[in-house]
Amino acid sequence: MTQEQVLDVLVIGAGSGGYIASIRAGQLGLKVACVEANPYADPRGEPRPGGTCLNVGCIPSKALLSSSEEFEKIERHAAAHGIRVSGATMDVPAMIARKNAIVTKMAQGIEYLFRKNKVVYLKGRATILGRTDEGFRVAVTRSGSTQELTTRNLLVATGSLPRQLPGIEIDNVDICDNAGALDLPTVPRRLAIIGAGVIGLELGSVWRRLGAQVTVVEALPQLLPMCDTDVAREMLKLLTAQGMDFRFGARVTGLDRASDGSLSLAYVDAQGAAHSVACDKLVVAVGRVPTSSGLGLETIGVKTTERGFVDVDAYCRASVEGVYAIGDVVRGPMLAHKAEDEGVMVMERIAGLAGHVNYGAIPSIIYTSPEVAWVGRTEQELKEAGIAYRAGRFPFTANGRALGNGDTSGFVKVLADQKTDAVLGIHIVSTYASEMIGEATMAIEFKASAEDIGRISHAHPTLYEALREASLAIGTGALNL
Repeated sequence: MTQEQVLDVLVIGAGSGGYIASIRAGQLGLKVACVEANPYADPRGEPRPGGTCLNVGCIPSKALLSSSEEFEKIERHAAAHGIRVSGATMDVPAMIARKNAIVTKMAQGIEYLFRKNKVVYLKGRATILGRTDEGFRVAVTRSGSTQELTTRNLLVATGSLPRQLPGIEIDNVDICDNAGALDLPTVPRRLAIIGAGVIGLELGSVWRRLGAQVTVVEALPQLLPMCDTDVAREMLKLLTAQGMDFRFGARVTGLDRASDGSLSLAYVDAQGAAHSVACDKLVVAVGRVPTSSGLGLETIGVKTTERGFVDVDAYCRASVEGVYAIGDVVRGPMLAHKAEDEGVMVMERIAGLAGHVNYGAIPSIIYTSPEVAWVGRTEQELKEAGIAYRAGRFPFTANGRALGNGDTSGFVKVLADQKTDAVLGIHIVSTYASEMIGEATMAIEFKASAEDIGRISHAHPTLYEALREASLAIGTGALNL
């Protein structure tokens, strides 16, 4: 790219939102460049596309979850199917190598898509210098060399970083954040996790299946407060039965290391009594914070909130015309697909189209076993809003495919408006909840009623029949219960 060229849009960050936005811009004929500074797990130490999700989040964690699930099936559940296996072992380095190969392949795929869609991919750190009549001036610096660019529009897609706890220093050897927990070379005998959120539960599930004794310390008084109450109650029962030890209402007060290298995590409970958890490895999973500092946003007057989020409207427009922000660096759930949807919307609006995001129809998933997935509103949200509703629920204990699979845990719950029968929320606990939530999301996006879902033919035998049955339960009743 020559210095004289003026871009239509410069995307800062090549994570889930940034790279998808860049590709969409290229498809729409916009002159676009995407800048990425973070090397993540690149063995060469070069900036790597894909962001947290691809490199140290969604994709590698799902690879490990899949590997650990396969191991647990062979070790603990194969006998129920008449399969006799003895002496099964897990080669952890091989599992990690498989995970890394998947990440590398997908990162290379993003760079190919950039080339295919004429996206200029710039490796370096972007700093906003100011604004001229032509547009925003941005410097991209790498290894001491700087390139200056001019762009008519800016899209900030810099994502988020793990939240730190005072007094607990992450070394990603014994004391890990999400990145370190994905690269443990051996299965720890005792693993402690601070935080019972999505990241903590998923990472805990991986190492628990492989043999670790997992203790989860959570400051809140309950599990998964963002979930429907019935879902949270069910998951606490199931995860506890699997062997995970939960300590709720626990405020961490310190961390000590013994002479043998073991760790002792100190906390006080809700009554003020002191306790400790002995562990060999510790994972800190207490949420994430937006990455908005150091970009030079203040030089052009872009407003951020007290918590560091870029202040945007419903169309992701920042306080300065021509500046947009998406994903983890703005309000809303920190979900890769939410960032992708916002990136597509922004580029379509820059191109003069009517892009939009329906924030009421964005699904959420927790990849434990069983999985949890939901879209729309929870029962407690409807009660707080004073909305009259009806609920239908169908357990997988009455589903033929679930019985055949040997896993009948969980249920489907459908919430519908009492007057109009419009679907307001759908909540699933199931082995394949992540795949089943697609139909539920489409139902809410298209404003379906519970009766609509109940009258749609669902193939038999399938797990997703449970969604139909739960919808029928709202009306005249489920057919198979």
